[in-house]
Amino acid sequence: MERQRKKLWLMSTAMLAATGAFAQGDGSAGITEATSMVTSYFDPATKLIYAIGAVVGLIGGVKVYNKFSSGDPDTSKTAASWFGACIFLIVAATILRSFFL
Repeated sequence: MERQRKKLWLMSTAMLAATGAFAQGDGSAGITEATSMVTSYFDPATKLIYAIGAVVGLIGGVKVYNKFSSGDPDTSKTAASWFGACIFLIVAATILRSFFL
């Protein structure tokens, strides 16, 4: 019984010492590292959004062309909505990038 109590005391003392060693510092190094990791994703994410905008624009162009070819009367409405979606993607990516970087 006494031996188990000593083991428990030693383990709890070691755990407290380890916790104290890990908790030292103000955490600014971790915050700086996290910030640099997050900001490193913005360039690839921006390029991905631009690529998605290009694909959406191509799909929209094909759909508008099909409507125009078939004589559908609301072709301009469809063209405006697809064009607006592409513009939104590009502007949103640019604003988010400039806001966070």
